[in-house]
Amino acid sequence: MSLGHIVLSSGRSILLTELRMSSTYGGMLEGYPCKRINDRKVSWLQSRAEHAFPSLPVHLVPPSRECPDEAAGAFGPVEVLPSVACVGVFDSTALDPAMDGSTLVVAWFQPAPEVPGGEGADLALRSIRWEELAQDYEL
Repeated sequence: MSLGHIVLSSGRSILLTELRMSSTYGGMLEGYPCKRINDRKVSWLQSRAEHAFPSLPVHLVPPSRECPDEAAGAFGPVEVLPSVACVGVFDSTALDPAMDGSTLVVAWFQPAPEVPGGEGADLALRSIRWEELAQDYEL
């Protein structure tokens, strides 16, 4: 059973089989979101995905970054990432017809704690270059 279904821009259908979500700024006790903090958050999310699934390929979808019109503080201008950090495992048909399927771990940020799927899936997710990034597997 899949948690969600996305049709990529290439036309390939992928299924979300596992999803982990966390608050982007959860546990941030002081300071404010800025480029330096966000660069660490993005790097941390990719590392988290790589450590959780060491035998699978991992792709990080570059997040959107908003810069609200606020005065810069001690760490520079305010810069905000989407509020939910996600790591998902996606499966699809095999790239090589002799194999059983293909898989890819994807790390991304999104604005709300919702399972991505269907036509409402973010364009960045739907633009994943599956054929270049995924790995085939045998059952």
